[in-house]
Amino acid sequence: MIKIIVDCFGGDHCPQAPVQGALAAMAKNPDLYIMLAGDEAILKKELAGKSYDPARLEIVHAPEVIGCDEKPTDVVRLKRNSSMMKGIILLRDRDDIAGMVSTGSTGALVTGALVRLGRIPGVIRPAFCPLLPTMDGGLVGVCDSGANMTVTPAHLRQFAIMASLYMCNVYGVKNPRTALLNVGKEAEKGDETRQEAYKLLQETASLNFVGNMESRDLLSGSYDVVVADGFSGNVLIKTTEGTAIELLKKLKKEIYSRWIYKLGALLMKPMFGSLKEFMNYQNYGGSVLLGTSKVVVKGHGSSKAVAVEKCIEQAYRMEVSGLSTQIEAEIAKYEHYEE
Repeated sequence: MIKIIVDCFGGDHCPQAPVQGALAAMAKNPDLYIMLAGDEAILKKELAGKSYDPARLEIVHAPEVIGCDEKPTDVVRLKRNSSMMKGIILLRDRDDIAGMVSTGSTGALVTGALVRLGRIPGVIRPAFCPLLPTMDGGLVGVCDSGANMTVTPAHLRQFAIMASLYMCNVYGVKNPRTALLNVGKEAEKGDETRQEAYKLLQETASLNFVGNMESRDLLSGSYDVVVADGFSGNVLIKTTEGTAIELLKKLKKEIYSRWIYKLGALLMKPMFGSLKEFMNYQNYGGSVLLGTSKVVVKGHGSSKAVAVEKCIEQAYRMEVSGLSTQIEAEIAKYEHYEE
């Protein structure tokens, strides 16, 4: 039985979305055991009348709530009875718990994971790796996307190793094509950090390094993993998502501007529905925090039930694949760089 803790009081649609997402994930995976962390009375009320196997679900009472303006360090020190921190502490202390899913504060989750859980041996810094859909129907992982604002070449090599193993073992991508986010495709492009990272990635035998990638090519389908510092990766992700959303809004506005466009849109309705689902981040889960000693998945704050379900499935598949053990073994092959 694989046990996953779900933080039920961190996002915009809590506790409804975490509870519904957890029950849906349980229905699909008979060896999945869910621990719902949050106010027990509220969670029991939310569960009332719903169909699930009570032998595979329990409630972890955590009455405190984390405010959106609270400092991550204060949360770690002072909110031990919040759903997020109680979940992290249980994850650390119990060997039978595999991972945790949260849609709460990113800063608090990263700080709590680093302080309370620690890192896989050999990992310098954990990194977020969200997924985006590509034009050829595949997925591309961007690592890092917000956990580390400044990096060294050694960090970027480790991000590449961890993300490549993640895409291979969890999503079945054979020999993932790995690129370095840069301002141009030529090897000499970018600052000193990027140039040195390029050399390190070339020298890493376990990577299928295909060179630099410019941001406009993220969704092209030519890459499976893109390596970046957390600042650049976060801007890349949000710009791509925002552009897609605004283009869909513009398309809708244009369609409603003339009756003949409306008629054409009616005939193309299935295509528009498919396009909308393709760009809906709810269908792709959350950002896994690669490099922590236990599995941690961060869902978007506005995640609905389907997104939480996908996040739980990500955590489940990471544990089934033995990803942490593989990351430790692969990183141990290369010289350790100090921060």
